[in-house]
Parts: sequence; structure tokens; C-alpha cells
Amino acid sequence: MKHIAIILSGGVGSRMGLDIPKQYMEVAGKPVISYCLETFVNDKMTDVIVIGVADEWKQFVEDQVRKLSPRQQVYYSIPGETRQYSIFNALLVCEKNGFLSDDIVVIHDAARPLVSANLIHRCYEACIVADGVLPVIPVKDTVYYSEDGKNIKSLMNRNHLWAGQAPEAFRLGNYLRAHKEMKREDLLQINGSTELAYKSGLNCRLVEGDPMNFKITTPEDLSNFESIVKNESI
Repeated sequence: MKHIAIILSGGVGSRMGLDIPKQYMEVAGKPVISYCLETFVNDKMTDVIVIGVADEWKQFVEDQVRKLSPRQQVYYSIPGETRQYSIFNALLVCEKNGFLSDDIVVIHDAARPLVSANLIHRCYEACIVADGVLPVIPVKDTVYYSEDGKNIKSLMNRNHLWAGQAPEAFRLGNYLRAHKEMKREDLLQINGSTELAYKSGLNCRLVEGDPMNFKITTPEDLSNFESIVKNESI
């Protein structure tokens, strides 16, 4: 059984208001993507790495990978028109290169730089007895449901609500099959990796996530990450 890490780095970071995608912003002397890349490269359980990256940034990413001297075979895939299509493209690269149905893929975002080896391992291990694994953290705030953003329609029970994170883990064969069988218009509407697995009837389990494993989406997130890195280097 192979453990394959798929790292998605094709986003443009429109909500950041930056000239370059957030995953390529430099923090403490290296780009954001290099932080999670280094974790996966140093991880002894990860056998293969697939990076989804746009053509105009591929050379940049290849240079960062080269600096890390990975022992793993590294492949590259092209981004799709949505995040889920980017995942589909990466899964097809896995299939093309002969990886097997029982191999496990973990799907991670380059914009989540603080992923830990411990979380990666727990996702791999939980996927041995499930089709899919989603790390989650409990929702701490009271959540209200509104259809128009002005009026409360219902109050959600936060004891039953969980916020999903990445990396999400899946059995390669079942997950790829679910992509191939889903209609294009439905695949375009998928927002989260595990959403597709759940809608396709796959057995998905939850594991405890990590509050530090946040995604850089806003300028505030980037500032928070910069503060964490600087404090760790003191």
C-alpha cells in the first residue's frame, strides 16, 4: 500500500487582494507552500507527492521542491476549473502512473502551512478501515441559519457541528471512481473533498483536527501565520 500526498497549489488567492497567489508569498525567508511541502517531504509514511500547480508557477514550485531534496517521487498535475476538478486531475495522474486502488491519497492545501506529521499519520491510519477520512474541529460559536442574511430561520445545535480541515484521506480507487461517475454539473458544485465521497455513498470517518492547521484565506490569516513563525524562531 502506497501513501500519496496530493498538494493543491493552483488557487489564485482572490480574497487576499495580492499580486501573487497566497501560497507563494514569502514568510520568514521562504514561500508559504514550502512549509507544508517540507512536512510531507520529511514524513516517513508519505511515499509519493503530487502537486497541482498552474503552468506559470510550475518552475517556481519545482525549484522549491529541489531545495528540499525529497526522497519521494514527485509528480505534477494541472489545476482544474474548480478545486474538485484539480483533485480529479491529480487522481488521474496517480492512475496514469500505475498506483493501485487500495493506495491511500491525502489531499492537502498549500495554503495550510502548519499541518503536522501527527495529523497526516492519523489520516493515513484511519483510512485503512474507511473509504475516506476528514479531520475536524468543533464549532465553538453559536451558529444561526438564515436564507437571506437578515432574518434568523433556525438555530443550529453546535454540539453536532464540526468544521472540516485538510488533509482528507481516501482510498484511491473508490475516490477516483466517484469522480468519474459524478455528472459534470454536480462535480462543479462540490465544495469539499469529503462532500463528494459522502454524496457518492462512501464510508467516511472523522478524526480530531488541529486548530493550528488553519487555512490562509484572508490578510488576517497571513498576519497570524507570520506571527506564529516569528515566535517559533525566537
